[in-house]
Amino acid sequence: MRKITAQLFISLDGVVEAPDQWHFPYFNDEMGAAVDVTLGRVDTLLLGRKTYDSFAGAWPEREAAGGEDAPFAKVLGDARKIVVSNQQLDFTWRNSEQLGSDLIKAVTALKNEPGSSPIGMSGSVSVVRQLLAAGLLDELHLLVHPIAVRKGMRLFEEGEAPIPLKLISAETFQTGVLNLFYAPVESAGEATYDDAKAHLPQTEQ
Repeated sequence: MRKITAQLFISLDGVVEAPDQWHFPYFNDEMGAAVDVTLGRVDTLLLGRKTYDSFAGAWPEREAAGGEDAPFAKVLGDARKIVVSNQQLDFTWRNSEQLGSDLIKAVTALKNEPGSSPIGMSGSVSVVRQLLAAGLLDELHLLVHPIAVRKGMRLFEEGEAPIPLKLISAETFQTGVLNLFYAPVESAGEATYDDAKAHLPQTEQ
């Protein structure tokens, strides 16, 4: 079964909306390499419609312009791009197609397709939320920026059911950005204050 990995730029206070307005001062070679792992080394991308529209509105022109970002633009263009939308879409960017109307059923079928490369996601917050809730997202890659944006959509909305995660790896970039890899787990376990207090520092009376 193919894995799905989602990468998000996120602020210290959990904002994921409009990262183009606050994350570029932190974009260095380390972050470029991290983005390449999720987007530049996969053969399939799963994107929400808004993220796809943003990509399709920029990367084909950058590929055609032949600038320093043209090779990465070509990688994105060559990848299979599967778009989640409730509306019928017309595509102009090559290798683009629309996912079936039943998200959970269609993504489950996608994961069962042959292939060893992970399916990459970028942004697409509403899709990430649904896949996490359905247990279909295998890894969540968060690039946590040392800035409190203080406005905008957060990654996690208020809801009834907690979503426990386990930390797979953590790396600190020179800019202070944290590159954190998480995977879902069935449960965070159970504990009370009585369990926790055993780990508090003990002082002599």
